[in-house]
Amino acid sequence: MGDGLEPRFAVIAIGGNAIVLEGQKGTIQEQFTNCEEFLNPIAVLVSKGWKIVMTHGNGPQVGSALLRVALSRKETYPLPLDICVADTQGGMGYMFQNVLRKLLHRLNKDIPVVSVVTQIVVDPKDPAFQNPSKPIGPFYTKEQIEVHQKQDGWAIGQDEKGRWRRLVSSPIPEEILETDAIKLLVKDGVLVIACGGGGVPVMKAAEGYQGVEAVVDKDLASGLLAAKISADTLIITTGEDQVALHYRKKDQTYLNHLSLAEAEEYLREGEFPRGSMGPKIQAAITFLKRGGKEALITTPEHLLDALQGKTGTRITLS
Repeated sequence: MGDGLEPRFAVIAIGGNAIVLEGQKGTIQEQFTNCEEFLNPIAVLVSKGWKIVMTHGNGPQVGSALLRVALSRKETYPLPLDICVADTQGGMGYMFQNVLRKLLHRLNKDIPVVSVVTQIVVDPKDPAFQNPSKPIGPFYTKEQIEVHQKQDGWAIGQDEKGRWRRLVSSPIPEEILETDAIKLLVKDGVLVIACGGGGVPVMKAAEGYQGVEAVVDKDLASGLLAAKISADTLIITTGEDQVALHYRKKDQTYLNHLSLAEAEEYLREGEFPRGSMGPKIQAAITFLKRGGKEALITTPEHLLDALQGKTGTRITLS
């Protein structure tokens, strides 16, 4: 029997909230410090021979980018949402590359780390475009946001705390344009960072592809990527050590394991809401149905423990 850390090929998805912790201002120094914490287990796995493609969220970062756009409207040209997503992919990728190289050096490993600005093809007929529901960017008063609604054509709404936000569409990822490039990098022994913030959503155009003012869910993009590059394992880190039934209710029950059929049934029954665990379960389902062997959901700090069966929720075919 091994220790659960035997080399395999995995896509590991890191949530954006691991990079900016609750209660922090989100300064660059704070983000670098947080990176050392949650990237250390990944460096350990790479040092043990794992092939890894890392993906990540960008919620706090793209929100800050959009706030800068709003505050500088009178001083410089505005940046559309697809450019803000691409910008955060580059900036956060630099941060991860920098920290991972340092962590790998401590482990006496000289392994190249590369970020790929990733484009995700979405369907213009996706129903999400008729129902923008993803809140992004800064908070506004009702009067302020109504100006944007009239001048900029924004969809607007209130979040769960009653704050006024811009709403954008979140279409399902269909294809990943950089799949072949990522495969080549992995084959050459490169630790790859891809699909940052879910990737830049694009649509087919007369020539090539055109960026879209939308966001793609990071977990759904990660599940698709893991399937496309034939990874063995999809690991999704989040704020809970394990998936739970009846979450935050008196009869809450944590799960060590789910079969594919159970995951699909619970998702249909509404056990896993769209705004929290739902996309993670859907990503695992997509991955397994397209040839994946195992999905694992846990927290970044308990990643190694989860791989050794001490915590986390495993989702398998049976």
